[in-house]
Amino acid sequence: MHAAARYGSPASLSVATVDHGLRAGSTAEARSVGERAAALGLRHAVLTWEKPRRDGQIQAEARAARYRLLSAHAERVGAEILLTAHTLDDQAETVLMRLIAGSGPAGLAGMRAERRLTPNLRLLRPFLSIEKADLVSYCKAHSLSFVSDPSNGDERFARARLRRLMPALEGEGLTASRLARLAHRLARDDAALAATAAGLFKEVTRESEGEGVVVDGRRLAGEADALVLRVIDTALDAVASQLEGERVPRRLERLESLVLDAILPALARGDTIRRTLRGVIVSVGSSGRIRLTPAAPRRMR
Repeated sequence: MHAAARYGSPASLSVATVDHGLRAGSTAEARSVGERAAALGLRHAVLTWEKPRRDGQIQAEARAARYRLLSAHAERVGAEILLTAHTLDDQAETVLMRLIAGSGPAGLAGMRAERRLTPNLRLLRPFLSIEKADLVSYCKAHSLSFVSDPSNGDERFARARLRRLMPALEGEGLTASRLARLAHRLARDDAALAATAAGLFKEVTRESEGEGVVVDGRRLAGEADALVLRVIDTALDAVASQLEGERVPRRLERLESLVLDAILPALARGDTIRRTLRGVIVSVGSSGRIRLTPAAPRRMR
């Protein structure tokens, strides 16, 4: 906030703090940000998360809620850019967490320095190549008070446990800067792969006469596995977006099982199969067509 006000135009800036209400003192901290914003001549709003939470997924739910609230606020104030202060250290922790979770190249590319949140809003992370220690030094140099979030040391959360391990990993050469460099390289390669897969998707797919998408499986089967995975993943997303209710989380191993263990062998043998993933029915016909349609909602008993 201070850097944006210092190098930008205060009149064009608006500040928002999300109060998740997850710990004592969060409301006072949000209020203190508002006081700091007022001293800089900036508008400030506190956005409160009041939805029910599930303990096992609290951090993931808080993150999703944070971006929903910020995106909605940006629309209200007419903002086209959202700035956050994620650092190189945050990037390293994200890559390490995704490595442990078994993510593929897209996940290991970490947080992007820029991505589109909505058609009218871009998220920018200008400090993603800056170490947290440098950000702390900036605050001290400008006499800016800052808060250390106690949840950062709460070992109930995986990110906090990994943060404790980082000094030992750095002693073996796995530094935060190397993890961030890995993310940068994979983001570069992932962008090239995504562009190629997007072009292929247009070539081999068409909308079904009813709901869903039809893929030319025989044409697709001649491509590299990495591209086949991307095309089917995109087709699944296209159909899943039509479904009501909570979206099913993406799991790379499930996609790999569907494509590499079921679809491609069926196409090679000329077999027919029927599978379900992310609420989408995937059928391979003897003609080589892959049809993806929304599955009927499950009935609650």
